[in-house]
Amino acid sequence: MSPLEPDPEPGPEQGPDALPAVAPQLRSLRRRAALTLEAASRAAGLSPAHLSRLETGQRQPSLPMLLALARVYGTTVSELLGETVAERDAVVRAADMEPTRAGGWTYWQAGASGRGMQALRVHVPYGSQGDIVRVHPGEEWLHVLRGRLRLRLGDTAHLLGPGDSAHFDSLTPHRLAAQDPDGVELLFVHTLLQSPTAALCLGPTPGEMP
Repeated sequence: MSPLEPDPEPGPEQGPDALPAVAPQLRSLRRRAALTLEAASRAAGLSPAHLSRLETGQRQPSLPMLLALARVYGTTVSELLGETVAERDAVVRAADMEPTRAGGWTYWQAGASGRGMQALRVHVPYGSQGDIVRVHPGEEWLHVLRGRLRLRLGDTAHLLGPGDSAHFDSLTPHRLAAQDPDGVELLFVHTLLQSPTAALCLGPTPGEMP
């Protein structure tokens, strides 16, 4: 089982939160990058069978998977999702921020495509992906808008409330989870360093985050 695949034998997972536009985009961008299914899946930390299910719409990608595939294909999550934010547009209007759901998270593109950083507004529900350890090149900055965030950086646990921020090297193993049942809402900015061999996600680790 590869790092980005939490379940050993995933099945179809269509529903109101499915992302039908992602499947053809994933296949198109992989071909544009001149990568075989095997090469792309290996670089993203997925099995060929799992990537094939993503490309045929039988499986919904999580946000960590989208981030990993964006780096492999040399693009952004917004392009993977087929979003049409005007390139190099300096202003993103609230009315144009369509919500997207992936891996239990809801996020809104808060910056233009084609940039060296990606800005998102993210809602992390309680109990979602809190056991996933992320490791990848670049930097991350987050700011808590509402609720409380449990953030573990390496061996240190932090509890952040509204108005608190964190800025850290993404190669530091990190985990994010909502402290309260209502979840937590964040502003999130990360650099888009293209690194096909990056281990974005190391998977669940034993025990709960303090």
